[in-house]
Amino acid sequence: MATTPPVIQPKITSDPVKLPMMPLLIAVVAGVIVATVAVGGVLTYLLRSGKVPIHATAAPPPPPAASVVKTHMVVMEPLLANLADSSGSAYLRVGITLAVADPAGESPKESKKAEEKPAGKDAADPAVRDTVLTILGRETSEQLLAPEGKDRLKREIKDALAAHDSEIKVTDLFFTEFLVQR
Repeated sequence: MATTPPVIQPKITSDPVKLPMMPLLIAVVAGVIVATVAVGGVLTYLLRSGKVPIHATAAPPPPPAASVVKTHMVVMEPLLANLADSSGSAYLRVGITLAVADPAGESPKESKKAEEKPAGKDAADPAVRDTVLTILGRETSEQLLAPEGKDRLKREIKDALAAHDSEIKVTDLFFTEFLVQR
């Protein structure tokens, strides 16, 4: 009697094979990080060693010296002005330094002579002091103490000086003292 051995058939299930997702995700992220660091390191090495030429754009050339306006500083004596507050007791003590453009074509010898002389038309001119005092007398303490008050006052003084005398070209104005008393 011949009997046939029983055939064992594998069990077929409908479940697909599950791969562990978390270790696979960690491996992919680690691989990307390692590749990025490696490429960055190689590029840094090549750039610093000079093996990869980089053409830097040149900075624009500075303007020619002829277009630069030469100035000299004129220090005015401190001014004391009554302010236009309603109380009538507010005043301003201000020290002003003017940056005045030198006349065109003036040689260095002439500018040395001008320095030796008293500051003729620039600072000693009573009209300049009068113009500045007139502008200051129109201001109130609230206007001057506002955030943009000093900048506005500088513009007004420069405009008034330019309108008063076109020979004096004030390029900038600096407050060396600024005290508002109420």
